[in-house]
Amino acid sequence: MKPIIILSGPVGAGKTTVARELVAASPGPMAYIEGDVFWSFIAKDGGRGRHRSFRMIMTAMTAAAVPYAVADYEALVDFSIPPWYLDAVRKVAKVRDVPVDYVVLQPSETVCAARAAGRSEGKIADYGPYRDLYADFAAAEGHVVHDDESSAAVVSARIREGLDAGQFRLG
Repeated sequence: MKPIIILSGPVGAGKTTVARELVAASPGPMAYIEGDVFWSFIAKDGGRGRHRSFRMIMTAMTAAAVPYAVADYEALVDFSIPPWYLDAVRKVAKVRDVPVDYVVLQPSETVCAARAAGRSEGKIADYGPYRDLYADFAAAEGHVVHDDESSAAVVSARIREGLDAGQFRLG
């Protein structure tokens, strides 16, 4: 059995760019679950609101990763899953005793805001509504990669080393 790898961090952290490098450099079979795609699965939210949908999407992504991990694929989940949601992640993974690695990319807020504003798709001109989410990741001590300058390939290599050493494993 392989782990579920949650690659998380605030909006604009570079998760998807680093995830693509991580997939390319991974030695064995890997499934890649891009969380933003899960938003498109909601055709109508019935007035439930974005916050409730956010929680449901995080659960659905984690549950989708479990069969891959059980089948000996590393299952990489790319989404902003904050530390306060990790108990729910653990419960979903525990059903099949799947290990979970939690990696948080957290460049400075200035870098995240600039990246979000510079996107070709999903551009975010005002980072203000995302500041609370950015701050949530401070609680992920021991799982955070702070880097404002390195390339995605370099960050990915550091993450791979940490994964192989068990640095990011949730207890």
